[in-house]
Amino acid sequence: MNERLFRTQFNQMETTEKQALMESLATRYDMTFLGLHTFDRWGKNCTTGIFEKDGREFVFVPGDTITLGWEQFAVGLNQESRDELEYLFREWELERDPEEMIRERMAPVRQAAIGPMLVGRELEELCWEPVTMDDPRLSAHPDWLKKFREFAWSDLDSLTMHQSARIERTEKGFQICIYNRTDYDAFLAGLEKQGLSLPAADEWAYLCGGGCRTLFPWGDGMDYSMHLHHFESPEDEDKPFDMEEPNFFGLSIAYDPYMREVVKAEQFTTCGGDGGRSICGGLGIFLGFLPCSPHCKPEVQEDKELNGDYDFYRPIIRVEMT
Repeated sequence: MNERLFRTQFNQMETTEKQALMESLATRYDMTFLGLHTFDRWGKNCTTGIFEKDGREFVFVPGDTITLGWEQFAVGLNQESRDELEYLFREWELERDPEEMIRERMAPVRQAAIGPMLVGRELEELCWEPVTMDDPRLSAHPDWLKKFREFAWSDLDSLTMHQSARIERTEKGFQICIYNRTDYDAFLAGLEKQGLSLPAADEWAYLCGGGCRTLFPWGDGMDYSMHLHHFESPEDEDKPFDMEEPNFFGLSIAYDPYMREVVKAEQFTTCGGDGGRSICGGLGIFLGFLPCSPHCKPEVQEDKELNGDYDFYRPIIRVEMT
């Protein structure tokens, strides 16, 4: 086993050693090595390699043996989170301990051995296929083309026909996409043919939390100073969304509860979001973002069909330890 591919040893390596190791991984997996970069966030950091392949950026994430899951606060809720939950509980006339309620939504505490991976840095869309205006599948739907023409003369930024077609205004003109129904097993098989996979739920929890014992990577409570999706204030309009910025592994992960991240499992399973159910249900910031916790129970979906509006994926390559 190559110990250098695991976090403790990897973090202790000299820069020149890391550079050589990353270059050898680039050769082995037919990638372009873009260089080493230090990612520092929420009290954890990692100096690692960034790679490019087929227009995607990947980052090397070393393996580790860690504790996952949650059963109690490591630090405790901050005052703002406590106030928010107390207000909601009064509204609902609930007499419950917040810790107990949160525990019900969290996966059990367990040890997990996580292998090293090359991980897609960004979440990617599912089901929507970019096409050009002369695609014959578009001309087969005159009603779509009529709506596209109306859109072109409007001041809208985008138009989506549910699970059919979409047009978006871009700096270069228009981007058109067609919706392809996709089922979970077929999607996994298609990735495999490309030499790619999805993280399993335990791997995803590691990529998201890095082994943190707090409810979120930054602590037990919500940080209300952050600029968050769906809770924007006008003065924050042009600021980046804090949770979407790269984490300590260089990944943009678990930043929008509306976006469910598809993981590898025996049946269609998602992490990192609940399709916005909690926010839509008026549960506020803390409970709305709770599905983004690395410890939240993975959600097994009843259907096999992926939903291009809510489901997203992150390609990974598991590094063989030769």
